[in-house]
Amino acid sequence: MYGVIVTINVKPEFKQRFMVPMLEDARGSLNNEPGCWRFDVLQDESDPSRIYLLEEYVDEGAFQSHTRQPHFIKWRDAVKDWLATPYQVIRVSSIYPPED
Repeated sequence: MYGVIVTINVKPEFKQRFMVPMLEDARGSLNNEPGCWRFDVLQDESDPSRIYLLEEYVDEGAFQSHTRQPHFIKWRDAVKDWLATPYQVIRVSSIYPPED
């Protein structure tokens, strides 16, 4: 398993507009990418303009493929001016539960 946890700080005035392409990317990832096992979109309870993504892929190649998908490129281009800060990507690997 290869995973990423992404922190996205959205300019508050763009939060509602941001969510439309964000959810399209999440759906496209789960529906069109066999190597994408999980794509959760989470909102910080103390700051509604902070979004977290929890993504799991079969391997790093599947994640790299994700970044070339039309739904990802559409999302990236749509939201670039709505971000308060550059998004932060933390790469993670599974410890538990075991992958077997």
